[in-house]
Amino acid sequence: MKLLIALCFTAALFAADDPKSKKDDATKAKTEAAEKPLTEIPASAVEFEPGSYHYTDAKGKKWILRPTPFGIAKIEDTGVPLRNKRDEIHGMDGVKVTEDGDSVKFERPGPFGIYKWEKKKTDLDAGEKAAWEREKAKTAPKQD
Repeated sequence: MKLLIALCFTAALFAADDPKSKKDDATKAKTEAAEKPLTEIPASAVEFEPGSYHYTDAKGKKWILRPTPFGIAKIEDTGVPLRNKRDEIHGMDGVKVTEDGDSVKFERPGPFGIYKWEKKKTDLDAGEKAAWEREKAKTAPKQD
């Protein structure tokens, strides 16, 4: 009997309306709505390069939005240009370049050893051409 009374008393306490908790719930709902992840690019977003958008939210904060397979990526726009891993790889930092007749050989350290590849001089992309030019400038005799 005492157990039944204790359970009823506990249930009554949890069921009682607390105005303070309603206020907290309303604040929590507004915060969750404001932080809700984007599922699509807003109409007010401006595309500045293919697949990248500038967007200013209701609070006046600037963002860069990019669609991904997992949803919209939202990155704060600080005005500093973003560098991505692809740019670093194609920037060809730390690549050893050797010329071999009508082709160029490349070696780049990677997480699983040294990556080696060879391309014809006519088939080089912009990053490979830049690395080749950099290597030629290093090995060229200095003219005074």
